[in-house]
Amino acid sequence: MRRLALGAVLVLAASLLVVPTSPAAAAPAGPRRVIANLFEWNWVSVGNECTSFLGPRGYGYVQVSPPQEHVRGPEWWVAYQPVSYRIESRKGTRAQFAAMVNACHAAGVKVIVDAVVNHMANEDKNGPGWAGSAWSHYNYPGIYQTQDFHHCGRNGNDDIVNYGDRYEVQNCELVNLADLNTGADYVRGRLAAYLNDLLSLGVDGFRMDASKHMPAADIANIKGRLSRSAYMVQEVIFGAGEPITPGEYTGNGDVHEFRYGKDLARMFRSERLAYLRDFGEAWGYLPTGSAAVFVDNHDTQRDVAGVLTYRDNGIYALANAFMLAWPYGSPTVMSSYEFSSRDQGPPSDASGRTNNATCFTGGWRCEHRWQVIANMVGFRNAVEGTPVVNWYDNGNNHIAFGRGSAGFLTINDEDGAINGRWYDSNLPAGRYCDVIHGERTGSTCTGPVITVDSGGWFTANIAAHDAVALHIGAKLP
Repeated sequence: MRRLALGAVLVLAASLLVVPTSPAAAAPAGPRRVIANLFEWNWVSVGNECTSFLGPRGYGYVQVSPPQEHVRGPEWWVAYQPVSYRIESRKGTRAQFAAMVNACHAAGVKVIVDAVVNHMANEDKNGPGWAGSAWSHYNYPGIYQTQDFHHCGRNGNDDIVNYGDRYEVQNCELVNLADLNTGADYVRGRLAAYLNDLLSLGVDGFRMDASKHMPAADIANIKGRLSRSAYMVQEVIFGAGEPITPGEYTGNGDVHEFRYGKDLARMFRSERLAYLRDFGEAWGYLPTGSAAVFVDNHDTQRDVAGVLTYRDNGIYALANAFMLAWPYGSPTVMSSYEFSSRDQGPPSDASGRTNNATCFTGGWRCEHRWQVIANMVGFRNAVEGTPVVNWYDNGNNHIAFGRGSAGFLTINDEDGAINGRWYDSNLPAGRYCDVIHGERTGSTCTGPVITVDSGGWFTANIAAHDAVALHIGAKLP
């Protein structure tokens, strides 16, 4: 495994993880497609973050964790065990949720809800739900009873064992979670009512949790019952040789391309960045217009060996920089909290309520605020819709490419510096802020200034495991 010594890693982390000191200028005009996944943040904190950072920095969407009433417990996954569709959870009340949506909209940020529609809770937790609703396995008073669930009659406990069997994956239970019969008209109507309730509060879209465990036609039927159009992205994890594939779901909306983050981590950790020259559809991935991509998410950072996470510091920042500069798919930036065990929930008070998120303290990592990542959101907005031009690689771990005449990124993931090299950027002549190491504030930069000559060329010194990024929105007047 090719990696720096600890001391070098810490130096790199210090150089790349500097927190932006101010919101700076808003991102350039144009489509804002980057999603910030504020995993397990409470509603008050999400609203504040939309106002103070996400909007000014050019994030187009915020993805929030499931808002419905869930079982009680300290673990992160209790949010994925609903007991009712009341908008009342450890993250806040219905009124707080509505206020959050309004605040985000006022900041120009749309809201995507992580929607748990495949199942209800399992038998692991006892007692009433967070808001006091009574429930038991297969019995959720006023909502569902036993006839509304699949009972597949396999494996002794109805749990999924064989992912090579389509019937089992979509009709048996995922770790004993009561599996809703999404083919039944009543269940479809009830799920649509929940999503429509969220739409009435102003929500703009949904991440459909556990979509792989529902036939694509069931999701299409539910989508057809929505009161208005909404963005939809479906969680369908690719499995080699499995009968259920992500491509089945593209007719409903976007689909998560889970291979992206795993492969990107492999390139950065142990293979060659030069291989990224055709990263995307040429690798067998979903069509770019249907793909939702990420370096990591709340599941992969816990369950997928080798995936890059906040613990990888500078290299994680560089992988996100590549994702935000590369044109394949619609990117999501993960923003999480520190955890030392897989099940550990978000920072919370003694009653179990999620603490307000104060970035870089109290366990909140706030990756979306890391200087490299936050500034590359502006890069993404500036280059949206432009092609890759002037690709360069050294056959190993130094790459460079432009995006039309709007932006240019070069990454040096070698173990030594690359100094004095010239790069054909295709950018207009002028002076630019290197947004990897600083940002434009008015007519000055907080970091290095790079001069592009009349032919579009510039020269730079790039330290080991570092980068330079320029874009037209960071061009000095």
